[in-house]
Amino acid sequence: MNSWIDIPEQSDFSIYNIPFGIGSTDGSPFVCTRIGDQVLNLNRLAATNFFSDLVDDLTVFQQSTLNAFIALGKPITNAIRIKIQHALSDNHSTLKNNTDLFTPFQKVQMHLPVAIGDYTDFYSSIEHATNVGKMFRDPENALLPNWRHLPVGYHGRASSIVISGTSILRPNGQTKPADSDQPVFGPSKRLDFELEMGFIIGKKTNVGETISTSNAEDHIFGMVLFNDWSARDIQTWEYVPLGPFLSKNFASGMSPWVVVLEALDPFRVEGPKQEPAVLPYLQYEGRRNYDIVLEVVITPENGSENVISKSNFKFMYWNICQQLAHHTCNGCNVNIGDLMASGTISGPDRDSLGSMLEITTAGKNPITLHNGEMRSFINDGDTVTLRGRAENGKNRVGFGEVANKILPASVQK
Repeated sequence: MNSWIDIPEQSDFSIYNIPFGIGSTDGSPFVCTRIGDQVLNLNRLAATNFFSDLVDDLTVFQQSTLNAFIALGKPITNAIRIKIQHALSDNHSTLKNNTDLFTPFQKVQMHLPVAIGDYTDFYSSIEHATNVGKMFRDPENALLPNWRHLPVGYHGRASSIVISGTSILRPNGQTKPADSDQPVFGPSKRLDFELEMGFIIGKKTNVGETISTSNAEDHIFGMVLFNDWSARDIQTWEYVPLGPFLSKNFASGMSPWVVVLEALDPFRVEGPKQEPAVLPYLQYEGRRNYDIVLEVVITPENGSENVISKSNFKFMYWNICQQLAHHTCNGCNVNIGDLMASGTISGPDRDSLGSMLEITTAGKNPITLHNGEMRSFINDGDTVTLRGRAENGKNRVGFGEVANKILPASVQK
């Protein structure tokens, strides 16, 4: 499939992608998609009656979030995507000469694509869980007894999820120095990223309803890149007995483009063998993992990019269908726009680790950047960028990036 739009060869936004997001150029938000380096304004396109055979209420294209658009349902949103795809491939399309519909992506302000009502973070990489277990528990029995039986997760804070490009203040909190019996208050000294992906709920359920692994994808609209920022020193002191709190809720970064599951179909792969066999409600058929290449970049202030990790979403032990089935097995309802994050994605070798905690062995083995500076964790002024793409011959579907710069902590007493 080819497009009459000029698409750079290594663009994440090929004709095979057609993601959805929320943009603005003059303060008024609109639903949009991206093709190459151009953003297509779907609100303006809808005004030409392009979607008249699919959508009655065109106000869904002029909302500040995708929630109303997603609520149209997959049969409609998939048809919209395919119609756009065909129009961008047709040399006789009326879109071709309508320059008012397109804006260079550099001139578009992107926004958080959905109103996130609830956010859940899983812990589904066996490599990550094993690495952490070896560091802080028993090297011979790194995984807790429940880990291979269920997708471990916790409910996070939706209000502090921010769009790519947003700067983040280093968090303050309580930590306990190793040489003291008493905690102290101040800025985190062990600020870390977590390389993750997230999926957006596209179909709601009611309290008491469950979602099976076989129909989970009917409830998943698409996926994003996600950075679950973590303050490791605050986390160490606070997490017993209830788990993450202030060490996680100060900020999480999210990419602006939601790549629909259908665009990822060509990149399905088998997941890792699960042993012991999981309970019936977590069993599934088919290929439910995705071959998505991921990378993490640290850019110090006034410095160059340093690629410090190259991983892949295919490594995940628990897949997104199992995560959603487990999340709802007790009757917990989900709503359109809810976000489920994968947990840190680490691979089997040192180059594919998904956090500084693992890369530097909890700070014991710092890395050296191109400019000669050392990093055990993330410094003020550093920008951390996560990127992801799936590629198969000429078919490339990417997510763009989520990038956040760390600013010094605010002064608190």
